Amino acid sequence: MTRQESLIAAEDLSVGYREPLIEHIDFAVHDGEILTLIGPNGSGKSTILKTLAGNLKQHHGTVYIENSPAHALTPNERARKRSVLLTERPRQSFMTCREMVEMGRYPYTGHFGILSPIDQAAVQAAIQLVQMEDFAGQSITAISDGQRQRVLLARAICQEPEILILDEPTSYLDIHHKILFLEILRKLAAEKHMAIIVSMHELDFAEKIADYVLCVKDGDIFRHGKPEDIFRGDLLRQLFDIPPDLYAKYLT
Repeated sequence: MTRQESLIAAEDLSVGYREPLIEHIDFAVHDGEILTLIGPNGSGKSTILKTLAGNLKQHHGTVYIENSPAHALTPNERARKRSVLLTERPRQSFMTCREMVEMGRYPYTGHFGILSPIDQAAVQAAIQLVQMEDFAGQSITAISDGQRQRVLLARAICQEPEILILDEPTSYLDIHHKILFLEILRKLAAEKHMAIIVSMHELDFAEKIADYVLCVKDGDIFRHGKPEDIFRGDLLRQLFDIPPDLYAKYLT
């Protein structure tokens, strides 16, 4: 993967909080591609995503958006190009689902936040895409975690970004809506030409949805490559430190 003509890329990126957790991260995601991050809990996947999202300052290296350093863009330019769905619960307790989705239009509405007919159409299309029309008028706190996750995806979609970053987005979903969610991501990549970066625990889904896979372990990039190179042989057993007898019993 090369940075040239990519929508989002990392070059010699070092991420962490007070001290670097993972160093020398290099990748590039082009339009229509999905990069999946996999690895044990606590390995640093969320830290990488928060840095790519601009929520955490990198220790070293550069995040590029369309071949320009992300920090060189204005906040509004970044908001129009990059949308983020992290695992934090929403703080806006009194919003309806539709009002939550409408927040995705803030890069386009100006200081007064007034939605134009174009904005309203984008909101409605996003709600329909995630199949939440029947819940649009309900409070965001009155629906299930899985339904809330779909509302947050709709908010990210109606922002109309070129880059979509998601941290374990299927965690609260049942199997039907996991599949629906992943199908939406594939559709966004294929039809909207988005570059998508997503962390996942469900390895079977990660294998099917990814164009490239980044394996994170013990503060290091353990391996990266195409799914057919990652999801074979002994690599997953090593990535997750699974004893050979249990790996053979449950995963082969």
